[in-house]
Amino acid sequence: MKKIVISLVTMALAASGLSGCANMSETQRDTGTGAAIGAVAGAVIGRATAGGNKGRSTATGAAIGAVAGAAGGYLWSQRMQQQKASMEQATQGTGVAVSQTDDNRLKLDIPSDISFDVGRYNIKPNMGPVLDGFAASLNQHAVTTVTIVGHTDSTGSDEINDPLSVNRAAATRDYLVARGVAAGRIAIDGRGSREPIADNASAAGRAMNRRVEIFVAEPAR
Repeated sequence: MKKIVISLVTMALAASGLSGCANMSETQRDTGTGAAIGAVAGAVIGRATAGGNKGRSTATGAAIGAVAGAAGGYLWSQRMQQQKASMEQATQGTGVAVSQTDDNRLKLDIPSDISFDVGRYNIKPNMGPVLDGFAASLNQHAVTTVTIVGHTDSTGSDEINDPLSVNRAAATRDYLVARGVAAGRIAIDGRGSREPIADNASAAGRAMNRRVEIFVAEPAR
């Protein structure tokens, strides 16, 4: 049994190392890494849920995990890289942060100074050009999906902040839809004040917490 687990871990590490080869695309590297992680996870699951034949369960779990790891999550394709580059250019100097998440989504962090005033969900004028560029990018990459998440600071109760955060996400969605982005591509969510990124004890911290996060993903097929 130990030999099987060691072999699986070795295979996973080898796959992970292979995923870093210079002549592979980013998508191939991400898929290889996912398969490696999936194999180890599957082995652990197989071992934990095994009945009488633990060796077979471990091997089966590793195989299932490898497939799930390779197929699950999101792709980071050349299209996604191009969209990231275009958004970095469009948002340069605006304070909007553009990044790639651990699960291969493109993320835009839009701070309060260009998005929403305290207690409001009306989009501010200087957020318009950012969303205009974003809408144009989305219309050029129609295979991607969008999730918009609104946040508030801790001022006020959950009864106020929860719908306010949803309304901020909805206002952002409606702006994009008005510029040609299909509404069916966009999901919205509001987290109220439950996910602060700064200390709500200061005005500067509260301002950082009033924000919208936009995630763009290309689902694995």
